[in-house]
Amino acid sequence: MAKKNARNTRSRIVNAAWKLFYEQGYEDTTVEEIIEVSHTSKGSFYHYFDGKDALLGTLSSLFDEKYQELSLCLDPEMTAMEKLLFLNGELFAMIENCVSVELLARLLSTQLVTNGEKHLLDRNRTYYKLLRKIISEGVETGELNSQVSISEMVKIYAMSERALMYDWCLCGGEYSLRQYSGVVLPSFLSSFLPK
Repeated sequence: MAKKNARNTRSRIVNAAWKLFYEQGYEDTTVEEIIEVSHTSKGSFYHYFDGKDALLGTLSSLFDEKYQELSLCLDPEMTAMEKLLFLNGELFAMIENCVSVELLARLLSTQLVTNGEKHLLDRNRTYYKLLRKIISEGVETGELNSQVSISEMVKIYAMSERALMYDWCLCGGEYSLRQYSGVVLPSFLSSFLPK
């Protein structure tokens, strides 16, 4: 029970922080405001995070929470490719509505220069486990190309999503990330289909 409460406390802090970052901007959000909105204490905040900058690495946790939620919405009748495109569309819609271009750019840039943990590449994330499950099922049913390894397909999918997010940030969010991805991602993933 203590582990679940700890996870809930950390999750409340992360969710409150990203809500405030989106509404007020990263620079204008204080640790005190995050503590107030998350209904936690200063001690709890500093138990989980060294400071506000440490929260930048938690965006992948927010994404994973969304993937856990979306995994419950996957229709078993959908093909593996339909599931992958559905997950992408829903995640990118969340990004457009809840994560500013500046914050996403900041996260991507911290992942490029960090000597520490690269959260976006952590294979233990819900994201990677769900992708592996969907792609494995697709290979088993013959919907996806068995000539490409499952690990390689997972890597290509994740790399394609990061490329789309990076380009969206580079262009200052001047187009719909979700709509653009819906057009180009199927082309990126065409090698997944049997010949």
